[in-house]
Amino acid sequence: MLVPRYGYPAQFDDVDGLTRSITDLMLSGDHILGKPVEQFEHAFADYCGARHAVGLNSGTDALILALHALGVGPGDEVVTVANTFHSTVLAIARVGATPVLVDCTGTDYMMDVDLLEAAVTPRTRAVVAVHMFGEVLDMDRITAFTGKHGLALVEDCAQAVGARRGGRPVGTFGDIGCFSFHPSKNLAAAGDSGAAVTGDPALAERLRRLRGLGQQGQNDHVELGYSSRMDSVQALVLSHKLPRLDGWNRSRRALAERYTAALAGSAVTVPPASDAHVFHMFQTVVPERDRTLAALREAGVDAVVRYPVPIPRQPAFAPYAFDADAFPHADFLAHNALCLPLRPDMDDDDIDLVAGTLRSITG
Repeated sequence: MLVPRYGYPAQFDDVDGLTRSITDLMLSGDHILGKPVEQFEHAFADYCGARHAVGLNSGTDALILALHALGVGPGDEVVTVANTFHSTVLAIARVGATPVLVDCTGTDYMMDVDLLEAAVTPRTRAVVAVHMFGEVLDMDRITAFTGKHGLALVEDCAQAVGARRGGRPVGTFGDIGCFSFHPSKNLAAAGDSGAAVTGDPALAERLRRLRGLGQQGQNDHVELGYSSRMDSVQALVLSHKLPRLDGWNRSRRALAERYTAALAGSAVTVPPASDAHVFHMFQTVVPERDRTLAALREAGVDAVVRYPVPIPRQPAFAPYAFDADAFPHADFLAHNALCLPLRPDMDDDDIDLVAGTLRSITG
């Protein structure tokens, strides 16, 4: 690929030092929830402006454990957005609750907050607010809404690590913020990994207990938990990268601005972006999406379609009998949106090449 989606070598400016740390760790045997994990948890909590961070196996597990820790379960309903990754809704189902979906908007493609009120029933227990693509939801409205109805609030920050609204980091507006460090993310582990942050010490303690098989102490299992512990190698990788995250996010924003300018006046639609956006993805709407995608890839541009099957149309969620036609904006994106490569190590020539190729393809 002339312009690939990922550029992992650029994420390691001292790979020899990191390799030595990993070698020492392997020899020490401190492999799971060891000192490197504790150090990363403290550093990540400080970075997020949260009192507590709990290292976990994945972003998916972060969502599941967050809902479990908040007491969400069978008989409860949880409201979230139809335009999201499978894991957001899977987590709701996994704790035995019923997912209730609202559509995204037709402008920025984020959760349509205006639709939340109609989604609430006497069984509603929580809202999962998803910061899609690296953009930040209007958390003032959402926290006012959840406060009014007495609902728990979980933030799905898998795509928005480092984003801030009004100077406040995502993940700290609700009861628990959930992060993914999948290798595709802005802060990427060398495998699966995730974390949950909270300002509530009781919730933090329950999250730690749940991640370790429900143990209060060695072999003292006080509840049914999970095996969802961050391993120390991932913590070393994440600690190596965390100080670089803000710089990478600034680069992403600058490159996104150049994309937007280069595509202005073309047949390509670029959604509006707030100053908070950290551009995990550069989402566009293009004519003849599938043909355009094939032509881009043929030209060496590693574009990709995210979420080609909206949540209401996924077979795994058939038992919930969603009205699949009730989410027209999510459907529209599934058929018309694609993501252009955006990495912090790209330069202006890369952006101009991709944008020029796309303009040529779309006429």
